[in-house]
Amino acid sequence: MTDPRTVADAAAVATALTAHGYLPDEGLATSIFLALRLERPLLLEGEPGVGKTEVARVLADWVGGPLVRLQCYEGIDAAQAVYEWDHARQLLHLRTAEATGRAVDTTDTALEDELYDERFLVRRPLLQAIAAGDGPPPVLLIDEVDRADDEFEAYLLEILADYSVTVPEVGTFRAERPPVVIVTSNRTRDVHDALKRRCLYHWVEHPDPAREVAIIALRAPEVGERLARQVAAATESIRAVGLYKPPGVAETIDWARALTLLGDDELVAEHVEATLGTLLKYREDQDRVRDHDLRALVAGARAAHA
Repeated sequence: MTDPRTVADAAAVATALTAHGYLPDEGLATSIFLALRLERPLLLEGEPGVGKTEVARVLADWVGGPLVRLQCYEGIDAAQAVYEWDHARQLLHLRTAEATGRAVDTTDTALEDELYDERFLVRRPLLQAIAAGDGPPPVLLIDEVDRADDEFEAYLLEILADYSVTVPEVGTFRAERPPVVIVTSNRTRDVHDALKRRCLYHWVEHPDPAREVAIIALRAPEVGERLARQVAAATESIRAVGLYKPPGVAETIDWARALTLLGDDELVAEHVEATLGTLLKYREDQDRVRDHDLRALVAGARAAHA
C-alpha cells in the first residue's frame, strides 16, 4: 500500500510499476509521477492496445485502492456514470408500508423521505470514486472518453473540477481526498480542450522492439530470449504494413506464448502462419500481411536476431 502523495520521483514510479508487471518508458513514468504528486487527472491518448487501460489497473494494485472503471460509450449519461435510484426496491418498500398499514400512519412527506433514503441510492463509478471514504484512494479509470458525447464530457469536466457530486434528495458527496484519475482516449475524435487543460497529458506509443522484448520477458518469462527478439522485430514490421488494427502489446505477448507452446525457440514460417490469429484480429489485416510476403518478413526477423 503506497500513499501516492509521497512518491519520491519518476524512477520510483517506474520501479513500482515494473514490480507489478508494467514496464513504462521514462516519459510515461514522469507523467504518472506528476499526476500523483499534483493530484491531477492524467489523460492518456494512443492507439488501441498500447497499454493505456493497464496503467490504471497496475496503479490500483500499487497504491492499494480499488479500481473503479467507467467505460464510456455513445449516449452515456449521469444515470450510468454517477447515480440512479433503485426504483424496484423503492416500490417494494412502498408496497410493504401499505401492506403493513404503516403508510396510513405516516405522512406523505415522511414516506417520501424514506423512499429517497441513501440505502436506495445506486452508486455508479463516479460517485463510488468520490464517496470512497477512508483508506487508500481509489483509482478512477475513465476509459475511452472519446466515445462519449460532448454533453457528457462537459459534465465530466465539472465533476473533475472539485470532485463532488450533488444528489438533490440526499445532499452533496465530496471526496475526502481526490481519487487517482486516469482518462484514456483512442482519439476516434478530439477531446475538448477544456478537459485537456484540466488533465496532465501523455501520448502512449507502441513500444520499440527493445522495450517490447523487455515487456515479453516480464509478462511471459517462459518465452526464450531469441524468440522474444524475433517476435518483437516481426511485430514492428507488421505494424508498419498499414493495418486497420495494428497489434497491441497484449497481442504480441499472446503470440510469443502461442509460439512457445508449439515448441518454438525461434520463428517458424508454418507456425507463424498458423498463429497469425493471435496477433491480428481482422481477416483483412491478415490478408494484407500475407500480401506483403509473410515468409520474407519471418526470414528478416530471424536473420536480424539469429
